[in-house]
Amino acid sequence: MTKNELAEVYRGYIACLNRQDWPHLATFVHDDVHYNGKRIGLSGYRDMLEGDFRAIPDLHFEIDLLMSDPPRIASRLRFDCTPTGVLFGLPVNGKRVRFCENVFYEFVDGRIANVWSIIDKAAIEALLA
Repeated sequence: MTKNELAEVYRGYIACLNRQDWPHLATFVHDDVHYNGKRIGLSGYRDMLEGDFRAIPDLHFEIDLLMSDPPRIASRLRFDCTPTGVLFGLPVNGKRVRFCENVFYEFVDGRIANVWSIIDKAAIEALLA
């Protein structure tokens, strides 16, 4: 897969998340996906994402930066949302927050097999102070 092709697959994945199109998640995510070094599988990954949308009803993934180096993607995702309760252990309780996630993906056979995610929790803490 070329850099551009991989970037387009990733954009399709982000669009799938924003639509909450869970039946098509397997198009983009490997059955044996690992998240931050732990094997959670496709069903665990879907459960995690569905939980995110329950906790943050207005969740929207916005690509701020995208680097493609097959078979890997590096992305900075931007969020501007209103979580309903606790977010990453912080009592947000309906307050609007803005933060970023730096996330790295490794693709196997055209689907995401490994995800390494770092959330800017300090940005959320600063908004709540």
